Amino acid sequence: MKNLPHKIAVIFDMDGVIVDTNPYHVIALKNFCEKYGFSLSEDEMRNEIFGRTNRVWLKKLFGEETPDIELKKYEEEKEASFRSIYAPHIKLVPGLTGFLDQLERNKIQKAIATSAPKKNVNFVIAKTGISKYFEIVVDSEYVTNSKPHPEIYLKTAAALNLPARNCVVIEDSLSGVEAGKRAGCKVIGITTTHSKNELKETDLTIKNFDSMSMTKLSLLFEE
Repeated sequence: MKNLPHKIAVIFDMDGVIVDTNPYHVIALKNFCEKYGFSLSEDEMRNEIFGRTNRVWLKKLFGEETPDIELKKYEEEKEASFRSIYAPHIKLVPGLTGFLDQLERNKIQKAIATSAPKKNVNFVIAKTGISKYFEIVVDSEYVTNSKPHPEIYLKTAAALNLPARNCVVIEDSLSGVEAGKRAGCKVIGITTTHSKNELKETDLTIKNFDSMSMTKLSLLFEE
């Protein structure tokens, strides 16, 4: 593939990218918020929660001074509810397996970088059978700063032994797109959560992975 750096990698967010979980997160979030007397619109969820760690949005709900032990309890409760709701419906975003196979054939490294907790990541990987594609998985336990801070993508690039400029991030959330761009990565936006227009800061937008190819990947690195 001409026009590519000597070595590149593709970094996948999980929720909304590998699996279209967000509609089920909405249900779990609504149930959770209703239980504790809060009300969040879907726009608030899309713009202020998706892509961020649980710690960030839980502090906004319950207060900055909420003890860590309580935040962890709330996180476990909400995510256990999500996994129960989503388990019967879990499936990969269309075209993902074919794209991962293309990356494998072209010896392009792959990683997962997600704000999701480890239990959710392990749940998705086990249920979808994609562990063989990913040697590197960075979840919320590995970062201090939530997206849109670039920490998660800088750490993932370092784990891949590549400069961030040689990495392509695939994101569905606005905070994730900003994190990828701030890290210095190329960013592909997938329109599972936001429209193409809302994802205008990306280098490329796709509906799903059916339209992805090595040619499109190489074009991201053209000067």
